[in-house]
Amino acid sequence: MRPKVAIAHDYLTQRGGAERVVLSLMRAFPEAPVHTTLYDPEGTYPEFAEADVRTSPLNRVVAFRRDHRLALPLLAPASSRMRVDADVVVASSSGWAHGFDAPGRTVVYCHNPARWLYQTDEYLGGAAWRSPIGPPLLALRPLLRRWDRTRASQADVYLANSRVVQRRIETTYGRDAELLPPPHGMDATAAREPVPELAGWEPGYALVVSRLLPYKNVDAVIEAVRGTGRRLVVVGRGPEEGRLRATLPDNVELLGGLSDAQLRAVYADAGVLVAASHEDFGLTPLEAAAFGVPAVALRGGGFLETVVEGETGLFFDAPEPELIAAALADHDRQRWDPDRLRARAELFGEARFIDRIRRIALDEDRGL
Repeated sequence: MRPKVAIAHDYLTQRGGAERVVLSLMRAFPEAPVHTTLYDPEGTYPEFAEADVRTSPLNRVVAFRRDHRLALPLLAPASSRMRVDADVVVASSSGWAHGFDAPGRTVVYCHNPARWLYQTDEYLGGAAWRSPIGPPLLALRPLLRRWDRTRASQADVYLANSRVVQRRIETTYGRDAELLPPPHGMDATAAREPVPELAGWEPGYALVVSRLLPYKNVDAVIEAVRGTGRRLVVVGRGPEEGRLRATLPDNVELLGGLSDAQLRAVYADAGVLVAASHEDFGLTPLEAAAFGVPAVALRGGGFLETVVEGETGLFFDAPEPELIAAALADHDRQRWDPDRLRARAELFGEARFIDRIRRIALDEDRGL
């Protein structure tokens, strides 16, 4: 008999790479329920409506579903009480899901050790004491770190989505983790739908696909094209949206809430992807590469594992407007091979990921 498998995830309130991984886990384990602290059907991918999603009591608070950061002090105790009755739990975690009450075997797919606990200033976009949630988070941090490390020590298997995260897991938790890159999850052959806001836009614009958080550095990309003839499309939602819209130049379009079919159309018409964020795994350059679109990316973190310099993209050394602008100018002088770009994306396809995660979760490597 096959063991009963359940999926755990921190919170399903947004559309990002981690949530796409959960969709891949659902395809790997189609009978598995999905346990999460918060679930906002309007804020995340519509495919979750087809899943058996089980939430914590915190989900009754509308404000928490709209901005999970408001619930940060409560997420550890809520996670500790999230009972997951299954033989195997596959936890997609960047801070909480590895702490659910799971008496069975636990396999943690780690996107990053909790950024707000170990990279707090970066997560908040500056000195923590300047942020409204910074001082209470700093006060709770010692207690939350103890909880986090204790829960991490109880997991049976740790997997890392990138070499950067692999090293952080070892440093933070003292654990070895197998490297298993996530799938890019973007099918360039699937149907596309036009985006009304881009009617009249010629193909070849620069593109940013990112949640609108301080450490994503979307503002630096906008400044890099301000006052130029280069058009930029930004796809994303998040706490920074109001600030960015307040001074948005005419050559930049900020879009949120696109369907996957619309996102595919936006990728297909882009001339270059710009990735300026501090990422643990460089997902969006692979999504762009699936459409034959190169990237200019920050030289650091997960982008070093997904962008091949000179073949699938170029790097800039810091998220500063002038360096981003210079990289875009260099991109314009390059000749890119779309077939080489698509081949790079194919190395990170979903079939490979599903096969490996199933073998690990079901312990097939040991013949059990």
